[in-house]
Parts: sequence; C-alpha cells; structure tokens
Amino acid sequence: PRQLGEPRPMSQLPALIGVFAYLSLLTVGGGLAAFPELKTLVVDVHHWMSFDALIHLYSVGQLAPGPNMMVVAAIGERVSGPIGALAAVVAFFVPTGLLTFGVGRLWVRLEGWPWLEAIQRGLAPVSIGLLFAGCITIARGALTDTAGVAIAASLFALMVLTRINPALLILASALVGAAMFLGGYGPHPA
Repeated sequence: PRQLGEPRPMSQLPALIGVFAYLSLLTVGGGLAAFPELKTLVVDVHHWMSFDALIHLYSVGQLAPGPNMMVVAAIGERVSGPIGALAAVVAFFVPTGLLTFGVGRLWVRLEGWPWLEAIQRGLAPVSIGLLFAGCITIARGALTDTAGVAIAASLFALMVLTRINPALLILASALVGAAMFLGGYGPHPA
C-alpha cells in the first residue's frame, strides 16, 4: 500500500480502470455482490491496500450519503490520486449504467415474451448468492475475535426476530464497540 506523501503512480490507471470496469458488471443485486472480487483484486492481486483498510473504507462508504459503492473513489485516490478517483468512479458506474439502460429498453420491448418472467426468477437466486458471498467475505475480515462475533450474532438475531429499526441496532453496536474500546478491550493505537 502507498504511504502518505508517497508519489501516486499514473502507471496504475489502466489497471485501476480495468478492475473497476470489470467489477461494475458483477454488481447484480448491489455493490456488496462485487465485494469478494473487489477484495481479491484490490488486496490480493494488485496490493493497493490491506484487507483491514478495504473493510474500513467500505464501512465508511456505507455511512456516506449517495451510492454505497463510492468506496471506489477512495480506492482510486489512494492508488493514483484525484485522477485515479475519477477514473475508478467512471469505470465503475458507466458500464453498469449503460448496461442497465440497454437492458431496460430491451425489457420494455420484450414485455409479452414468455421467458421474461423465468429470467427474472432465475436472477433472484444469483443476486442472493452474490450478496451472501459478499457478507461472508466481509465477516472473515471484520469478525476477528469472540466479542465481535457475539455482537454480530446478537444483532443478526435481533434483526431476524424483532422489528427493531436496523439503524438503532447499528447505533447500539457502535456504542457497545466504543465502550469496549474505551474499557481497554481490543486493539489500541501505539
């Protein structure tokens, strides 16, 4: 990973564009569906950042207003500065936007086609599988101790078994995590 103040290589722009153009086509069901491949390409193949850094950027991206995959801009900036951020955003959102536009027009033209409903039903499990794979990938990096697993399992049970607003559950887990951190549990910066 590039250190603060280190030059940002423009030589990485073609790889950055290729990675995010490819990832844009994997976002069936949402950005989380592309997370496992994002992790593989950004962390394991190109070594642009650590898995922990990617999880932190992705988490912050979920809190920020706008599209939840704006994490691509942060990754692009880290790799090649502001030009990299712009390149990553364009490469990630334009192919999917064009594909959606084209498929949408085709969908309207094929409105009475008997296979249309079958295609739609067939894509639902694909989306669910990709989202599940994204959840597992994030969990492998984020749930690194017993307390984290206990908090995640408790929140999951509460979301499934109650009608508590998920935003309140997220806030509660943040407060529990902050209390644990301040109480001396977990990593502290040196």
